[in-house]
Amino acid sequence: MAEERFFLYDDTEKSETRFVSFMGTNTRFDLAIVKTGRHYGKSLILDLQGSRFSIIGEDDLAEEGYLEHVFQLSEEDAQELREFLYETL
Repeated sequence: MAEERFFLYDDTEKSETRFVSFMGTNTRFDLAIVKTGRHYGKSLILDLQGSRFSIIGEDDLAEEGYLEHVFQLSEEDAQELREFLYETL
C-alpha cells in the first residue's frame, strides 16, 4: 500500500531557461538561468560545473559576499559573475 504524501506544493509552471558559458579572467562560467513568475521576480541561477545554485535578484547581487559564499568564488571571479548577472537579470 502506498504511503500518503503531504505536499506543501506541487505546481507546474512555464519557464524561460538560458544556458550560457563564458570565460572570465580566471575561471569559466557555465550557467543555466531559469526565469519564472514563481520567485518574486528573481531568477534561479545554476552553476553547472560547480553543482551550486541560488535564487538571485538584483538585491542579492548588491549584498556583499553573497556570490562569493553561494558559488564558492574569489572576490575577482564573483565580481565578473556579478557584472554579467546585472546585465542579464
